Amino acid sequence: MLKWALIFFIISLVTGFLGFGGISAAAGGIAKILFFVFIALTVIVILVALAIGQMVF
Repeated sequence: MLKWALIFFIISLVTGFLGFGGISAAAGGIAKILFFVFIALTVIVILVALAIGQMVF
């Protein structure tokens, strides 16, 4: 999921550079949503792993 967020971020940068403001804003919004979903899922997985005692550092 983080890979897709990075892809949309790069698309946003390229389209913004080329002057396509609407596409750039949409791709940036998608990248931001995917990034926060990734962070939330990571935190949930870590908390569940700690709760069942399978977290290994």
